[in-house]
Amino acid sequence: MSDAQTQIPVTVLTGYLGAGKTTLLNRILSENHGKRYAVIVNEFGEIGIDNDLIVESDEEIYEMNNGCVCCTVRGDLIRVVEGLMKRPGRFDAILVETTGLADPVPVAQTFFMDDDVRTKTKLDAVVALVDAKHLPLRLKDSKEAEDQIAFADVVVLNKTDLVTPEELEKVEATIRAINPAAKIHRTQRSGVALNEVLDRGAFDLSRALENDPHFLEAHDHDHDHDHGHDHHHHDHDGHDHHHHHASDIHDVTVKSVSLRGGEMDPKKFFPWIEKVTQMEGPNILRLKGIIALKGDEDRYVLQGVHMILEGDHQRAWKDGEKHESRLVFIGRDLDAERLRKSFEACQAA
Repeated sequence: MSDAQTQIPVTVLTGYLGAGKTTLLNRILSENHGKRYAVIVNEFGEIGIDNDLIVESDEEIYEMNNGCVCCTVRGDLIRVVEGLMKRPGRFDAILVETTGLADPVPVAQTFFMDDDVRTKTKLDAVVALVDAKHLPLRLKDSKEAEDQIAFADVVVLNKTDLVTPEELEKVEATIRAINPAAKIHRTQRSGVALNEVLDRGAFDLSRALENDPHFLEAHDHDHDHDHGHDHHHHDHDGHDHHHHHASDIHDVTVKSVSLRGGEMDPKKFFPWIEKVTQMEGPNILRLKGIIALKGDEDRYVLQGVHMILEGDHQRAWKDGEKHESRLVFIGRDLDAERLRKSFEACQAA
């Protein structure tokens, strides 16, 4: 079996205390979903697992009667993951919960960087749970709340029953302003289908695009509005709620820069992207791209987290598919004009 088949997908779950993480984790640990999930939590006490659900425990790892296990991290995440991997029987997926204020980046980087962990697991997606009512306050008083959203592949916008439709629109517009690429699910009591949260393949370069046709399309607000290509959020009444005025959006410090160009000269493009990520790394939360390289039959897909960059040939360009390059940066203090000019300068003659 190839590595890819034996690697277990890892989901990183972020979100403030009170956003509904406990509810979501308890669902995974108690519902009869027929899968084996391992849930790694920072503080077991906070979750308040129902003791009737626990079958047996060996110190840190508690087995549930639905076949899932829950364990705590006190200290080293890598050690816990390795402990899980030694257990008999395979898990379908692992979910790592980060404490309310924690920056998801180091957790994600653990799964990106550590070779032992990487052979057995693969980072699957970062999911942020957001409390629709309290997000505006959180964004005012903490940079972390914004980072969590900027960093997420999936945002579960929870507790929607506690706000008015107008407030909900405003919160969603704010999330979009911070991260136009994330998939948003509106929920109550964390009632999101587990398959929307687990095993998304968001970090899997070959799957990211096949699964998510909107991987990059959603960003192009300037182009998309006129043509109605915005597949993103049609409410049940069929109206497209994408047209927001800047005044609707809470002040956000994270922004996204979308670049679009033709075929790139690999000799120019690769040194450029290396340099940008090295110099701007701390400011770049995420980057994603599909690049057309001159003389290359395959689409080249890029993903980055801060300074860590991963890229791979993904599939051949289809007949009639336009060979164009698209790149999106999500971060702080990004000089959009300079990025655009230097990106365009990498195009093949």
